[in-house]
Amino acid sequence: MPTSNTNTRRKIINDPVYGFITIQHPLIFSIIEHPYYQRLRRIQQMALAHLVYPGAVHTRLHHSLGAYHLMCNALTELKSKGVSITPEEEVATQAAILMHDIGHGPFSHALEHRLVPNVHHETLSLLIMEAMNRDLHGALDMAIEIFTAKYPKHFLHQLISGQIDVDRMDYLSRDSFFTGVSEGVIGYDRILKMLTVHNDALMVEEKGIHSVEKFLIARRQMYWQVYLHKTVLAAEKMLVKIIDRVRALYPTNKAVLLTQTALDYFFDQYQGVMNAEALAQFCSLDDADVMHAIKVWSRTNDIVLKTLCTHVLDRKLLKCKLQATPFDINEVQAKRAQLAKAWHISEAEASYLVFTGEATNTTYQPQDESIRIITKDKTVVDIAEVDNSLIHQTLQMPVKKFYICQPAGF
Repeated sequence: MPTSNTNTRRKIINDPVYGFITIQHPLIFSIIEHPYYQRLRRIQQMALAHLVYPGAVHTRLHHSLGAYHLMCNALTELKSKGVSITPEEEVATQAAILMHDIGHGPFSHALEHRLVPNVHHETLSLLIMEAMNRDLHGALDMAIEIFTAKYPKHFLHQLISGQIDVDRMDYLSRDSFFTGVSEGVIGYDRILKMLTVHNDALMVEEKGIHSVEKFLIARRQMYWQVYLHKTVLAAEKMLVKIIDRVRALYPTNKAVLLTQTALDYFFDQYQGVMNAEALAQFCSLDDADVMHAIKVWSRTNDIVLKTLCTHVLDRKLLKCKLQATPFDINEVQAKRAQLAKAWHISEAEASYLVFTGEATNTTYQPQDESIRIITKDKTVVDIAEVDNSLIHQTLQMPVKKFYICQPAGF
């Protein structure tokens, strides 16, 4: 909890992407100092992408602070244009974006729904916010309303979660910076200057359309070049297969699979209800726990689990191939049979090492929430309807690629 002199506190954080980020409100300090928030230091933003891009070792905490910084700039810009935002709403929106990813577990999206089955990270974020709100005696009430889109001023929620929110602006800029992939560079400062509010909806002034187009195209390129890079995909799917294999083995091999971390709780005791105990266990988990577990499991006698764990640790990743059409199921089964015979394992066990799936990316999804452009005469149009817009129907269609992962030589 903040001390009595919190009102006079001011902290400057030197961020490699934006320069100096200023923290000076008591509520923001209280959030940052909370153990649940500090846990984000121990969760990497890009899971195992550093196995391809060695610089991609930034954390969820880095990202949340960056999104907070962009939110501060966005709110300042909107207020300068006469948009009504009270001081309380400003701080609450800053608090909401600071906590928007607080529900991410170890290795973020890579293990979502695996460690805690069927629970989305946004659901966990809300549960953690509510727990923190109790610790802070209700100080986060408005922030939670904004986060859940229940607050009357809807544009505040759109700044947090929308087609052109500050969350996406930061992760594109930050991930591009740390990977060195220039295709992700966006003119976030220009976009922020072009934001406005009309009829309680967040919009972009007409002269900002080209910056928004570049933002959307950069997002598409980053997905295929970085987030869904075939080697990153192989590494993260191996991580998923490790968890799946442990879950399958756990009932009869508990003694040798124990990690002495909260992972044991989610393999053994978790009943599918995210109650106070389960939430506390979840909030004790981070990337280090999973890596420790992988080291423990690499010493088991199960050849499938041992291989997956050892190969992740040593970066001897499965080979991944991408193509536009589904892989022939007979070919896949033949590969599994070949591997099973060579390794003296069952075909069911071989399926942990030879497997297929699909990866999908959509640049622009107007059915969720469109990006609206407002012209000088106050006409409002969807960005895809603007004359000569790059965001035409083709970029609204999802791009689907099919992948197969298998050991080298099979």
